[in-house]
Amino acid sequence: MDGIKKNISFEREVTRVHTGIEELDGFLGGGLPENSVTLVSGTPGSGKSIICFHYILEGLQNGETCLYLTSDERIESVIKQANELGFNFWSAVEKGQLKFMYVDLDKRSIHTDIEDEVNSNDYTRIVLDSLTPVAEVPVWISGVHEIAPTDHSKMEKDMPLESTPATRTHIRHILNIFNKKDCTAMVTSEVPEGSRSLSRDTISEFLVDGIIMMDLDMTMDRRKLTIRKMRATKHSLKPHDIAITEGGIQFL
Repeated sequence: MDGIKKNISFEREVTRVHTGIEELDGFLGGGLPENSVTLVSGTPGSGKSIICFHYILEGLQNGETCLYLTSDERIESVIKQANELGFNFWSAVEKGQLKFMYVDLDKRSIHTDIEDEVNSNDYTRIVLDSLTPVAEVPVWISGVHEIAPTDHSKMEKDMPLESTPATRTHIRHILNIFNKKDCTAMVTSEVPEGSRSLSRDTISEFLVDGIIMMDLDMTMDRRKLTIRKMRATKHSLKPHDIAITEGGIQFL
């Protein structure tokens, strides 16, 4: 497909998937590594969802089939927000090329619901916006309130729901759903103001292939984008000034 090209990085061939933002692709050596999971993390209002809009639109323009999972907002709100920035997804939804799915956190079957949908179609691009509330919801296994990676897991003892091992196991299960498919995924995470962590759960950053940090520089009245980590990619750690315009993210 036109949105994917090959690039030599770290002395081996890496297939790249364009993000939909030309400057960002340049900083990434051509785009995201194919079949990777990238965490887009940042404070409220920093542009996390907009990065995802660019990513999905790029896939649609290349004829790919895309899935947008939303847990923070209802589908209508997400599409309206995207449309206000110039991303018209309605036609792709009507054609069946793009599906929006609301992840109902009140249901016990969120993992199964996500996995069933991911497996139901040949999605090449998947977005989960946001991982934060999904990761904080416990998984119900056989009527027992616990966190487990699969329905067949065997645990000698229960893990406290708010413990680091429980959160790690929970997030790993979610990311493994994407890793098992031939797709390239973006997941977003909130970061509290003033936090030095790369995600609110402080664990996601160790389990993903790449991290793109979005931030607000209040003193300079600027938004910033930093590539903190990207598998098989030589990149700068320098923050880049960006702006949110009618067309989405623009590098300054």
